[in-house]
Amino acid sequence: MTYPRELPATASCRCGRVRLRITRPALLTMACHCGGCQKMTGSAFSLTVALPADGVEILEGELARGGLQTEHTHLYCAFCKSWMMTRPAGIDWLVNLRASTLDPHADFVPFIETGTATRLAWATTPARHSYEGFPPLEAYQPLLDAFAAQG
Repeated sequence: MTYPRELPATASCRCGRVRLRITRPALLTMACHCGGCQKMTGSAFSLTVALPADGVEILEGELARGGLQTEHTHLYCAFCKSWMMTRPAGIDWLVNLRASTLDPHADFVPFIETGTATRLAWATTPARHSYEGFPPLEAYQPLLDAFAAQG
């Protein structure tokens, strides 16, 4: 199954002022249990759809930078402050979209989970691959290939 199931797909913030169009399928889906994601979401983990950057277009609204404002660029709705996506440092071709911004997102399933060393004991996911931190760089291509093969 490709994700999102139908393209183009749309995504929006909580207030609806920011609207995105997604035109390329996900490269990977993830749940991150790290302490930073817990604090930024106010929850047990963040949910991410890794997409090619050229597959995400801002249709309406304004994004503002938030979070720690260090190596990664965390982007929020400028009005309601919903965390919409992250641009990882040094990877210009990738955008990590928050899965909950997709319209709809009920069929989201993380393929990998990261940061499990700091996960809350009750927080489990059905992810097929699990990492205490982040996968080593050499693991990403096999993960991308395995994710693509399932679709």
